[in-house]
Formats: sequence, C-alpha cells, structure tokens
Amino acid sequence: MTRMDQEGSLTRGAVPYKPTLTHSEALAEIEKAIGKPRSLQKLRDALPIAAHGRPARALAEAVRGAKPKLKAAATTPADAAVGGVPALTTAQRLVLIDQAKLLLQEVYAHLPLKRAMHAIDPIQSLQLLRLRHEGLNEREFQSELLEVFVSLRDLHTNYFLPKAYFQRVAYLPFRVEEYYVDKQRRYLVSWVAPENREPKLKAGVEVTHWNGMPIDLAVARNAAREAGSNTEARRARGLEALTLRWFGTSLPPDEDWVTLTFLDGGQTAETRHEWNVVSPSTPIIGNIFAAGSGGASGAGLGLDFKTEVLRRVRKALFDAPALQAEAEMAKLRASRSAPRADASRLPDVFPRFGTVATPSGEFGYVRLATFAPPGNDADKAVNDAVDEFVRILRTLPATGLVLDLRGNGGGYINFGERILQTLTPRTIMPEPFHFLTTAFTLRLSESVPWLEAWAVPLATALSTGAGHSQGFPLTEPGTCNAIGQVYQGPVVLVTDAFCYSTTDIFAAGFQDHEIGTILGCHNNTGAGGANVWDHAALRQIVPGPQNPFVALPGGAGMRVAIRRSTRVGARSGVPLEDLGVVPDERHFMTRDDLLEHNTDLIAHAGRLLAGKRSHSLQMGRLGAVSVTGLILTARNIDRVDLMVNDRPVLSHNQTGGVMEVQLPKPAPSGTLISAQGFENGVLVSSVRLRV
Repeated sequence: MTRMDQEGSLTRGAVPYKPTLTHSEALAEIEKAIGKPRSLQKLRDALPIAAHGRPARALAEAVRGAKPKLKAAATTPADAAVGGVPALTTAQRLVLIDQAKLLLQEVYAHLPLKRAMHAIDPIQSLQLLRLRHEGLNEREFQSELLEVFVSLRDLHTNYFLPKAYFQRVAYLPFRVEEYYVDKQRRYLVSWVAPENREPKLKAGVEVTHWNGMPIDLAVARNAAREAGSNTEARRARGLEALTLRWFGTSLPPDEDWVTLTFLDGGQTAETRHEWNVVSPSTPIIGNIFAAGSGGASGAGLGLDFKTEVLRRVRKALFDAPALQAEAEMAKLRASRSAPRADASRLPDVFPRFGTVATPSGEFGYVRLATFAPPGNDADKAVNDAVDEFVRILRTLPATGLVLDLRGNGGGYINFGERILQTLTPRTIMPEPFHFLTTAFTLRLSESVPWLEAWAVPLATALSTGAGHSQGFPLTEPGTCNAIGQVYQGPVVLVTDAFCYSTTDIFAAGFQDHEIGTILGCHNNTGAGGANVWDHAALRQIVPGPQNPFVALPGGAGMRVAIRRSTRVGARSGVPLEDLGVVPDERHFMTRDDLLEHNTDLIAHAGRLLAGKRSHSLQMGRLGAVSVTGLILTARNIDRVDLMVNDRPVLSHNQTGGVMEVQLPKPAPSGTLISAQGFENGVLVSSVRLRV
C-alpha cells in the first residue's frame, strides 16, 4: 500500500443523503426516468442512421466526387424511409447544409481561431457536401454533417440530429474509467447498472481489451471522433463514449454488442454485452433544450449540452437513489419546508457537501455538479442556486474548502460568475464577451435592445477590419459583488477535462482573481470559452424578412458559440477557447478514488489546504438602535479598513484578536458597513454588516 493509499483510507465524511431502495425499486425508478430499454440490433431497421449497407454504385460515385443523377423531384427522399422514421429529402438536406454554412460564416465567434489552430476549412467542407450529398445514404450524410461540426473541436457549436434521434441514448450496463499506478494509465469498471445480469462483471475489475483491441487503443480511436478542444478533453470524451452514446450528436455504435476482457483477482475473464437504447423522459433531455429561455440568465448560457445530457442519463442508469432524493427535495422546495441537514435543496446541483476528515485535518467539501439548476424561470433558478451555495458555505468549517467541479459541463454564466465573490475579499471582474465582426452580428446588435452595447464597436470593427468587437460582460459587475465574501478560509478548486463553458469561465475567474489553488485531475480543463445560442433563437430574435435563418427540417437543431470570452487580470485578453485553464498541481486518480468516493483526491486537496495560511475577520455591532461602534474579531490580520455605504470612514490597526472601534458617527438602520482585513498590506478578508 502506498503512502497515498494509506492517507486516502483515512478520508471520510460529507456522505450524501440517498434513500435506501430495493433492487426492484431501483429498476422501477430507472425505468420511470429513461424508459424501457430496447436492443440496438432490433432497432437498426427503424432508424436510417443506424442501418448498415448502401448501394455500391452510389458509394463509388461519392468517392470519385461524381454528382449522381438528380431524383425526380426536390422533395423525393434522398434515402428510402425505414420503419417509422423517414430519411431526409434532398430539399431538406440542402436546407441543413445552407443553414450550417450561414451559421458558421455569420455568427460563429471562433471561426478564425479554429481555422488557425486546427488547420480546417468547414465552409469548404459544407460546399463540397452540397455538391456530393446525393451520393450518400442517410447514415453517411448525417455522418458527414456531424464531422463538419466535430472538426471545429468546439463542444458549444453542434449539429443535433432530427428529433426522432436526439431523444435516444445507447448504453452498456457499466462504466469504464481511468486511474493511474506510478503515473501509468489503467482502466477499471467503476459502476455496474442494476440491470446487469452478468455475475462475472462487477465494480473494480481491470479492463484490458475492448472487442479484442487493447483498451488504450480503443479509447484513442474513440477520442479521434470527439470534439474536445484539446487532447485531454478528447480523450476524456472518447473514454465516456465507449459505453454511452447520445444520438443527438453521435451516430449509433457500429457494433451490436461489445466483448469486454478484464482481470479479476489475477484471472482473465470475458463477457459480452449488448448495446441497448432508451428514450429518457423530458426532465432528462427535454428540459436541457428549454434552458436558456427567458431573462438575463437565459441569454447568457454557457453549456456543453452533450456532457449535461450524458451526466443526467448516467445518473439515471447507475444511481436510482439519487433520483429519488431529487424528487424528495423537489417536494420540500415546493412546500417551502426546511431542508435536511445532510442534503441540499438542489441535490442535482450540489449532490455532496459537508465536513471531510483527512489525514491533514478537517475541511469543508462541496461537489458542484452543474451550473444549470432546474427550473423554467432561468433568473429564479440562478438566484435560488446562488442562495443555496451561500447557505451551504455557512455550514462548513472555516479551516479550508475543497470545491469539486469535475464533470461539470457548465450552465448559466451568471451563476458561475456571481458565486466567485463568496470565496474572496477581492472585487470580481466578470469576463468580457466579443461578437465576430460580420454584417449580420451588427444587424443583430442594432435590433436587440439588450445587445446595443456591442452595436457601435461592431460598426467600428467592420470599418477597421478588426476580427471581433470590443468585449462587454454578460454578468452585471454589481451582481458579481453584491454579496461579498462568505467563506474566509483557503480554497482548493478541483477540475478535470470535462469542465467546460461556464465551468471554464468560473475556473478562469478563480485563477485570475487569485482565490486559491487549482488541483487538476487532467492537465487542462475542457477549454470552452463562449456564450452559446440556439439556431431557433437566431430566427426569433432578429425581426423581419431580412433574417436569413429559417426553420430546420425534421426537428433538427444547431447551436453556436456566438460570443467568445476573454480572461481578466494578469491574463487579460487571452481567450479561453482551446487554451482552457491549466491547474496549479496535478492529481493522478487512483483506484481508491474511483471505488471509494475520491478518497485520495480529497486527501491530496487536504494536504494543500493544510499548508496555507488562514485568515478570518468577524464584525459585531455596538449600540442598540443605531450602530455607534464595532467589535472586530480577527486572526492573522494587522489592519482593518472600514467603509459605510461604500465610503471609507477609517483605517484601524488591529493589534489584538478582539478590539472595539468607535464609528465617527452613528450608523442608522439600513446602513451597510464593510470591513476589509489586511496582512502586510495585502487584502486577505472582508465582511459586511447590514444595520
């Protein structure tokens, strides 16, 4: 046993509340959430994109680039309808191609960056697809269109397959994750679904081969088909796609079943598992597409939809008690009842929090799983989530905080930027966002009142040849600083390659404002820096017949990174896209991390926290009605500056742990008193008191 293994075994606490379910109850809960599974093999004939085979002549013509003979009419299906799902007609294909080209040329904020960093030309690819699509069957056409978007290496900018597909998910009844021994990568089965009937398959077995292929190579091949912005992000998503595929942005697996080879107690075993397909209920997938509608929060969405879909589906497949806990907390919220001490009001957002005991001491721990809280009113959902985060912080020990963002694909940008203030005494500067300079984005900014700040800069950029507009924040700076510091202890932020979009923006803000240390489970975050809009929103927001965006056929969808973000502070102006946030220190996940609730990871974060100097500043009032003075309680602070209603009134040398200070004049009811604590001239703590 290594030293880290020994330390990890001593880590405990912050156990999330989950109701106890029998095996049959768990299966019933899963079926309620995602429906009855069906074999992919039996579904292939009902889904054109899943069907195998094509006419040999059409394939040869497509390879040579020849244009096949046109069909009898523009509305003739380009491929025969199969089962209950019709293939797209020729006219419908052309609409998709032309709208994709328009989307990328006119509004895609990262197009110049992607052309430079990945040596691609998506516009030319779409032009060639327009010329050659009639030689392709339905699966091949959809594959080509998906590949154009995947080549962008941008998880914000997507093509969603027609509606008949994106409500479906293919899965295997287990999850494979990576861990390290002496920094050498290995793989194990970390979760097994309740429906699994193969007794040899259990959590903890070490995977060696996938369909006869070495597992590392299988992951690498999958990664090459993923859209991650960097190598770490693509690899992480390639590993996830081994066992879970959403048909919204991925074609069905090529194989009907998988042969898994693994070691169990030193013995080699082999099992075969069929791909099954489910159609999750609306709360799993449908509500994600509703996210982003309404209010300032809705307009400022930063979310990797695929990661969020798969996070929710994975939870439904493997963690039925968590679904039940969410249902119970939803009832408590509706009745406005007090929350349980061991559960968040929003367990989907904060699935685990509390005090953890580590070999280095006791610290607070919060798992923040998503920045997309539930609710149809985006502004209210964000306000509730911010309030819940503040409530949770107040329950934790002040010795240090582990804030775990792994697997968080983002959500509402103002949720992420508003909670940064609760962890630091510094003033938060939200990130600026920039439009691509085109005639359409200028018309867009001139047509929409809440985009008018970008109108003059875009007009200037068009006349000067600048590629992007001047940047402005999506989150009001005032709301980023309205609460102030809540948690005064040191903070370690935990990230991985699945951290994307709003989570990238949060991690960048955490680093740029020097809040604490970032501990990464990969060498980079997912590297997504943008505000994402739906194609349908572009059709609705710009009024009049001059809007070139039209409805997409078959319920297909597209999303685009419409405004790119840049960093603040010492890295001011640096884009997040493709670069991401590099952690201060790396943690290599262990076997115990995967099987014992991240025990070594939390122990590692505990060691970092134990080595940090902590500060605290508390403020009490003197005076029964108006406040005439203050009681200041401080640790590792030598100066306190006081402000009344944001105006400085005095600076006080803190020579003792507890001191009384008289105000120049009494502060009446409604007054806001702020105190800033310094050590050796450096701002280290702040506190507020509303009279």
